[in-house]
Amino acid sequence: MVDAKMLDKMSSAPGFIAALDQSGGSTPKALLAYGIAETDYQGDEEMFRLMHAMRVRIMSAPAFSGDKVIGAILFERTMDGDVDGQAVPSYLWEKRGVVPFLKVDKGLEAEENGVQLMKSMPDLDALLIRGREKGIFGTKMRSVIANADKAGIAAVVKQQFEVARQIIGQGLMPIIEPEVSIKSPTKKEAEAILRDEIAAQLDKLPAGETVMLKLTIPTVADFYAPLIAHKSVIRVVALSGGYSTDEACEKLSHNHGMIASFSRALAEHLRASMSDAEFDASLGATINQIYAASVNKA
Repeated sequence: MVDAKMLDKMSSAPGFIAALDQSGGSTPKALLAYGIAETDYQGDEEMFRLMHAMRVRIMSAPAFSGDKVIGAILFERTMDGDVDGQAVPSYLWEKRGVVPFLKVDKGLEAEENGVQLMKSMPDLDALLIRGREKGIFGTKMRSVIANADKAGIAAVVKQQFEVARQIIGQGLMPIIEPEVSIKSPTKKEAEAILRDEIAAQLDKLPAGETVMLKLTIPTVADFYAPLIAHKSVIRVVALSGGYSTDEACEKLSHNHGMIASFSRALAEHLRASMSDAEFDASLGATINQIYAASVNKA
């Protein structure tokens, strides 16, 4: 069973989820945006150490608290790390009031039928057990949809829900993330197929089993309202998908019941060279902006 206090917060508290889960492939790009070039470090270990330092700086900033940031999605190495000697998941929940999630997918397969399925996760159960023991509440896993191919989208959603059932079985809350690329020439059509496929899978869930959804902000405002209202959905969150902070927040503000789960848009204005005061002020302003778009709807 998932933690009842965390479930209550995730179900009803105002705020948004911070995505701090850039993994191996996206880490150099995230560090570069932060002002650390690939020439500034040598090897993966130093790269991940710098990335962890950035995440710790975010997590320990005064503005990063459960008042507005209700959850945070972690990369596996971040889950295994610490903040001032305290394990990250317990630090987030006990010190900051932020519900910890874990990114569990291992990347994407090559595109087929207009989509990229998730790679196989043979060690998932062991990771879920370890996460649960560390105080993780839920998980996140990402697929990508590039085109409105019905067979491809159906395969993505089927795979996501199959893995979600495995995650539920380990007592964790799955965030299902079938991302529709904002660059897709058939984005609107893909969203229509996706909504129907998700609804069909939600209807098949046994009574009492619940999930969260992480979706690209739809072309038509409130398009995912039926999913938000579904009895088996705890929360629907939005990914920023490459939009700037301003653009993502503006689009999100028109989608009632949908809150943010931004990664790049959260860290867009942060730089390694900032003083602590500058860093905290910049992060605080962005948190306020994303919170407003999540809570105050147009």
